[in-house]
Amino acid sequence: MTKVLMVCLGNICRSPLAEGILKSKIFSFKTFVDSAGTGAYHVGEKPDKRSISIAKTYGIDISSQKARKFIVADFDLFDFIYVMDNSNYSNVISLARNENDKAKVKLILNEVFPNEDLDIPDPYYGGDFGFKNVYKMLDEACDVIAKKINPNG
Repeated sequence: MTKVLMVCLGNICRSPLAEGILKSKIFSFKTFVDSAGTGAYHVGEKPDKRSISIAKTYGIDISSQKARKFIVADFDLFDFIYVMDNSNYSNVISLARNENDKAKVKLILNEVFPNEDLDIPDPYYGGDFGFKNVYKMLDEACDVIAKKINPNG
């Protein structure tokens, strides 16, 4: 089974969307997808209502997700750790114990724009339009990830 972790800052906006989007693309094969935040600001909370709303617009229900904090043990549990921006990348890499841990961590938009190290902007303060933009970026990246995980899917 392939295990994928999506990581953003608070685990209420971008990473829950990424988790839901990827799950919607890979339901037919053995893959586990989860999400976490680098900060503990929202542990136990549901995703932001705007993330829930934009996901629902596209037929994805993320309302039962609960925010959690990224922990070192996640390096052992997951094959791929996709971070939403360079700050998340630095925070996760700072917890890596070795090169194997570091090799699992990737900026999610590098799947669409290789080696450009672009950020998925945090839509928290950006209004509803920001969530729609983020959804579209994550949808495109998750298409690439799903094809990598299951090339015949």
